[in-house]
Amino acid sequence: MNNAPTNDSYEDFEGTSAIIHLILDDDSEMDCAVIAMFPLEESDYEYVALLPIDENVEDEESDVLLYRYAEDENGELLLDNIESDEEYDAVATAFYDVINEMMEDEDE
Repeated sequence: MNNAPTNDSYEDFEGTSAIIHLILDDDSEMDCAVIAMFPLEESDYEYVALLPIDENVEDEESDVLLYRYAEDENGELLLDNIESDEEYDAVATAFYDVINEMMEDEDE
């Protein structure tokens, strides 16, 4: 899985406070909160939506990062870039559906 950020550590994904520490291609580091982990029906892959956490920025608008993910035999999270625009568009649509479902559940 090349060109994808690597994951130094992560907490339990079952909780809502899962944090991933990413090391990007340029060796910069970024902490991200896990927003959602979800499948894409027309794909064999699983996906994760991450929100960068920057304690120095007061603006709460950040771009959501979408990646393919898998876990290795040791439970280590492996991230991979989404390869095509078509796949990215499908994943983004699925992510919005997940968010809408979460918001509907909160309203109930």
